[in-house]
Amino acid sequence: MESTKKIDMEAVRSDVFSAACPSRKVLELIASKWVLLIFPALDGGPMRNSELLRRIEGISQKVLTQTLKELERNGLVTRCDLETSSPHVEYELSPLGKSLSTTLVALDRWTNQHYPELMQAREDFDAEDENITGRIVHKLR
Repeated sequence: MESTKKIDMEAVRSDVFSAACPSRKVLELIASKWVLLIFPALDGGPMRNSELLRRIEGISQKVLTQTLKELERNGLVTRCDLETSSPHVEYELSPLGKSLSTTLVALDRWTNQHYPELMQAREDFDAEDENITGRIVHKLR
């Protein structure tokens, strides 16, 4: 039985800083590392499941299937069964997904561009932390 229940958008206040805000679930979904990789992969157009598996190294079939299903459930991805003699299903960004894709692809590009700086900052922090710890241990002796 299909639900025809509609959400009263006026009654739903969005405040991501509130623990009770439903938008927190959206943030949880789109902040997933796999979603952050699926979106740029689909940004170029529809892809089959096997293409996504090859493109996104390290993701398991189970996690890819679960993530695509959740993205489809939230209206961000559409699943198209091309109804050929052998199973042929493609996934693509929905119009809502495309509106989000611009932001996520920009985040992906930013990460690729700035990861050396982040790695250097991490090394500098760890070296300084190690230096401070060493001085404390020395003083305690």
